[in-house]
Amino acid sequence: MKTYLLLFLIFSLLFSFSSGQQCGRQAQGALCPNGLCCSQYGWCGTTEAYCGRGCQSQCTPTPTPPTPNPPSPTPPRPTPPGPSGDLSGIISRDQFYKMLKHMNDNACPARGFFTYDAFITAAKFFPSFGNTGDLATRKKEIAAFFGQTSHETTGGWADAPDGANTWGYCFKDEIGKSNPYCDSNNLEWPCAPGQFYYGRGPMMLSWNYNYGQCGRDLGLDLLRRPAIASSDPVIAFETAIWFWMTPQAPKPSCHDVITDQWQPSAADISAGRLPGYGVITNIINGGLECAGRNVAQVQDRISFYTRYCGMFGVDPGSNVDCDKQRPFSEGSNVFLDAAI
Repeated sequence: MKTYLLLFLIFSLLFSFSSGQQCGRQAQGALCPNGLCCSQYGWCGTTEAYCGRGCQSQCTPTPTPPTPNPPSPTPPRPTPPGPSGDLSGIISRDQFYKMLKHMNDNACPARGFFTYDAFITAAKFFPSFGNTGDLATRKKEIAAFFGQTSHETTGGWADAPDGANTWGYCFKDEIGKSNPYCDSNNLEWPCAPGQFYYGRGPMMLSWNYNYGQCGRDLGLDLLRRPAIASSDPVIAFETAIWFWMTPQAPKPSCHDVITDQWQPSAADISAGRLPGYGVITNIINGGLECAGRNVAQVQDRISFYTRYCGMFGVDPGSNVDCDKQRPFSEGSNVFLDAAI
């Protein structure tokens, strides 16, 4: 009787051992879950004892896929480079809208786009803008900036209500928009497929090389997304102030001219380019307007400027026109006087 009982216990243990196995011939050919190796004894695992000699199936374990790295965050736009003055002390909200009296007229395509808050916000990116020199110089710079940009965006005409120089900022895009303004020879700032670089924003920024450089300095991809230069009012003002503040040799910056930091060279003096508002017109569009080429356009720029100087109570200074100035490009082998 004891012999039978002992045999029964041994058989039970063996049965229990075999029935606990998980894979292979010990488990009717079952495969291990999750791609694990089946050892010669019918157990699942991933080490050499399971996947090495005698392994029955899935002898190269399926590795657990690595956790993907999170996508790189979009780099933030640069913050204004240092402390910047609040231009609300130079130009008030009320003054801004009086200067641009008909900006939001129903006849203006840009109505509702340009705002005082957008201008103040954009100016903070350029701490020297409107914050160089004494109070009169600072006011004169703001008057000059709006004088030039009002002409670029004007919707006025000879007998317009309240005068043509009250219709600045009527447009935010160049009329027509048919010219792509793509300089295909400029390899540093190549045009993106399907994009046009016509005039946009208060300064009517034009050409792929200007969009490229401006975008680089503002932390924006303006080559691939030029439309944001006239779809976001803060960015629109930033592009205009960028052009104003940035010298492009042999031209000085508009900022340096109006704040008396630019001193003309002997070549400038011989070309009639003397410090004053007229040199800024020459910087912006001298090849088409200066040296008597388009007196009406030059006078329109002056009309806006002198009106704003009167509102700020500052003297517009001398040399406000460029009728006797040669463009910066004359005498140079480099083409620099394309439209902005």
